[in-house]
Amino acid sequence: MGEIKPASWDNSSWLEFSTYSNMQGAVGGVDEVGRGALFGPVVAAAVILPVDALSILMLDNIKDSKKLSSSRRTKLAQKIATLAVDWRIGYATTAEIDELNILQATLLAMKRAVLKLRIKPELCLIDGNQLVKNLPIPQETVVKGDERSLNIAAASIMAKVWRDDLLQRLALKYSLYDLEKNKGYGSPRHLLALQKYGPSSLHRRSFRPCQTILDFRF
Repeated sequence: MGEIKPASWDNSSWLEFSTYSNMQGAVGGVDEVGRGALFGPVVAAAVILPVDALSILMLDNIKDSKKLSSSRRTKLAQKIATLAVDWRIGYATTAEIDELNILQATLLAMKRAVLKLRIKPELCLIDGNQLVKNLPIPQETVVKGDERSLNIAAASIMAKVWRDDLLQRLALKYSLYDLEKNKGYGSPRHLLALQKYGPSSLHRRSFRPCQTILDFRF
């Protein structure tokens, strides 16, 4: 199975109401967050929504997590957790990112999220254009999947909220880097802190902004 070509945008273009409306068995959505960050893990979520939850989330104007406010994401994540047949988080550590490269670490995080599911979907819809290697479940990639699949959009929200919560906790220990606000991404204050203090043990050393002379491993 390969990449699904983009469809025109309207309510009926949600794949669960069109391409997969007659599919027997569960469809899962998989998405990641944190791929471009300088600090912390890359996180993926796998979500399986029941048919009766699809119209509910569509009416709630579910969309790509990056286009939602923090409070809106949190409320939707709570609803998704209640409605979903199953959902799981997988992640790849900073060390794995540096060892494998960010693309392979992202695909590993996606694979881990899917394999944690207690209910195995008949098909996984993977956001982007890269298939997950050695996934023992049929899969298809969906470019801009969080705009075209309700399951992927739900996975985007769950991954974002989970990672943001993690970064809020890590910000207490790694207070030099303004993580509470930037969530590990390369904000001006974060970049200045890297120049001044060097990277911490959870910074991605394979990313150029983290390759500074100073090196504080704490």
